[in-house]
Amino acid sequence: MAKKTMMKKSGGKSMGSSNGKAAAAAPKPKKVTAASKPRSKGELYTTIAEQTGLARKQVASVFDAMGQVMAADLGKGPGVLNVAGLMKVTVVRKPATKEAQKPNPFKPGEMMTVKAKPARNVLKIRALKNLKAMV
Repeated sequence: MAKKTMMKKSGGKSMGSSNGKAAAAAPKPKKVTAASKPRSKGELYTTIAEQTGLARKQVASVFDAMGQVMAADLGKGPGVLNVAGLMKVTVVRKPATKEAQKPNPFKPGEMMTVKAKPARNVLKIRALKNLKAMV
């Protein structure tokens, strides 16, 4: 993480600089260009680190924390997670089904056996307005 310097003010002039100008501004981040193939986890972390000025380890810790929040909210929490205007992740809890005989849609008049399915949780991810506007 870049060190921040504290400037002491006396009479409107900053101490420590001979010409009275503030410390050099942080360099502007490079423009993010589209990747030719899907970015790897490391490439994503590096790109975000360059854009935000954070260390790569800090970016990785943010993603780890995000994963923990998702696990808590989607697992035993409300089952819904809203990711700041980008997407909404919801859990649909499907109950178990029994084995049944149903008409075969491909061969009229013939019955088919539909296997039993256990109870399961299905994730649904819905893109929100801001994400749709980016594409």
